[in-house]
Amino acid sequence: MLISDFYKILKKEGLTNEVIKLFQNIIYSYYKNFKREFPFRSNINPYNVLVSEIMLQQTQTTRVSEKFLEFVDKFPDYLTLSKAPLEEVLKVWKGLGYNRRAIALKKIAEIIIEEYNGILPDSVEILKSFPQIGVNTASSILAFAFNKPTVFIETNVRTVYIYFFFRDKIDVTDKEILDILEKTIDRGNSRNWYYAIMDYGVMLKKKYPNLTKKSHHYRKQKQFKGSNRQIRGEILEILLKKKILKELEIKQKFKDINIQRIDKILQQLEDEGFIIKKGNLIEFAN
Repeated sequence: MLISDFYKILKKEGLTNEVIKLFQNIIYSYYKNFKREFPFRSNINPYNVLVSEIMLQQTQTTRVSEKFLEFVDKFPDYLTLSKAPLEEVLKVWKGLGYNRRAIALKKIAEIIIEEYNGILPDSVEILKSFPQIGVNTASSILAFAFNKPTVFIETNVRTVYIYFFFRDKIDVTDKEILDILEKTIDRGNSRNWYYAIMDYGVMLKKKYPNLTKKSHHYRKQKQFKGSNRQIRGEILEILLKKKILKELEIKQKFKDINIQRIDKILQQLEDEGFIIKKGNLIEFAN
């Protein structure tokens, strides 16, 4: 079916069961012929899904694919990850960016071992209480790990629903999308449904790069160069090599940057559990 025909039927009939089925058939037809293969889409288990979903936050699938197998080979389960030194976790995480996700993942593993007998809870409310997990990540984990028909939005899902259901609208809110997503999800196989939706969304973003700008929640990504995130990463990179640093060494390394800004970044790293300060010495927290 041509997309133009789908629009005509949708405009004439509204969101009927027939229209929902047509929509699902279009998505699944594309997925059957063009689905993407990723290591985190095979050998699915709750631990692997948790790792991949945290990795995929604000990171492209190609970069995650390169790191995922290395990470689960080094840390194959919650217990291994929970007992691993943070320094070792960050070494494997290197290249993914947003290092706070690595420490969050380690903390989550510790919580699962200590409070849930090594079993990932299948509850959105419980998962939301874990570090670095909001409602969308919690819902995606349940969909992929347990095939539960949860509803969540990420950039590719948003793109698909804007394309099909908000063709002539701008400033589309996620609430509007969620209302339709709730009615159109394949409740019998939410895992494959979201895989299919995401793959279709990737294709749409290549063909229509401005689609995402119709979202009320669209924000232009901040420049990485010179950002606090870059400085944080460089500080951790130096620590990975030297193990222990004098605070003065760090300030000399970033001598062109305001000292108060470096002090604030170091305090944030300490508050988030990445580093500990002992007098004028800085090292990784364990």
